[in-house]
Amino acid sequence: MNAPFSHAEAVTAAHLVDGLPDAIDAVAARAPDSHAFLRRGWYEAAVEAYGGRPRTLVVGAGSRPVLAVPLVPVGPSLLGIAAVPGSYWPFRSPVADRAAGPAAYAAAATALAGRMRGLRLGPVPDGDLVAESLVAAARAGGWTVVDRVVGETWLLDLTEQPWPRATTLRKNRFHEKHLAAHGALDWGWLDAGDWPTGFDLLAAVERSSWHGGQADAKFSGRHGVFWRAAARDPMISARFRAAFLRVDGRPAAFSFDIEGGERLYAVANSYDPAFAKHSPGKLLQYRNLVAARDRGARVVDWGAGDSGYKRTLGAVAGPALRDWLLLSPRLPRPVAALVARRWRGSGGTG
Repeated sequence: MNAPFSHAEAVTAAHLVDGLPDAIDAVAARAPDSHAFLRRGWYEAAVEAYGGRPRTLVVGAGSRPVLAVPLVPVGPSLLGIAAVPGSYWPFRSPVADRAAGPAAYAAAATALAGRMRGLRLGPVPDGDLVAESLVAAARAGGWTVVDRVVGETWLLDLTEQPWPRATTLRKNRFHEKHLAAHGALDWGWLDAGDWPTGFDLLAAVERSSWHGGQADAKFSGRHGVFWRAAARDPMISARFRAAFLRVDGRPAAFSFDIEGGERLYAVANSYDPAFAKHSPGKLLQYRNLVAARDRGARVVDWGAGDSGYKRTLGAVAGPALRDWLLLSPRLPRPVAALVARRWRGSGGTG
């Protein structure tokens, strides 16, 4: 835990700078483990993959940066709205020092109000301290705050006992025995030294799966650009981990995660439907999560969507995943009301 700010540090200043400065990494180094992957390289990867000319609001207490809000323009330029860049999952959020207090967020809201007409923040799960602190500061500063729920997260408590159940393990051994009839089973893991080339293996499974022709495939197309670019930062790639299964040398299933201390973000998993009869994805997921628990993970966070297999593994519904739109006091009220209505009705997550 960081020490609280001294009296000299209590005077908070905010500066909007072009680009993505090193101050982002300085803040991320003092962020909670669950948010420490939000480094400069993470936001740079989003810009490389999805475009936009970035700027960053840096809030400091004394000489110490405590909050960084990367920004890229979105929507019609006349509206003057910006968004925090990033990947849809785990979340799109600014990064803050653990010790950042209300004054830092108030300074950010005031500075942003003078420089833009709106800010998209999210999707982020309910309970995210950074996002909710910035939303609260915006409300207090006279911003119009609009939100839309895009789904509910799914959480698995790995500390619950017994998990997996003995009956589950027996079923898994049965399926593994029959899966092995297709060829030798090779269970393995990818970690820090295997990126970015490890994404090629994951993309090979995606191409064989139902994701193969989908625009939202995680490791091909522009999304693939994002993950490969993010992996260039060794502090980020050190948090990337994947489990994989090959059957007779053929990539058959994978699970890709980001380690966030005691929280494991399950980003993507898939399998080759040629082996679907024997549930290779589920077999791999059990092995993967047991290994994650052994490394210190306590909660698996799957985000939103496709709840069927998550329920099977023992997950329960968690906080809502919410998209925020903050409209500056500078925006005329009739325009703010129109934008708010369209935002609530759009329901998009892109």
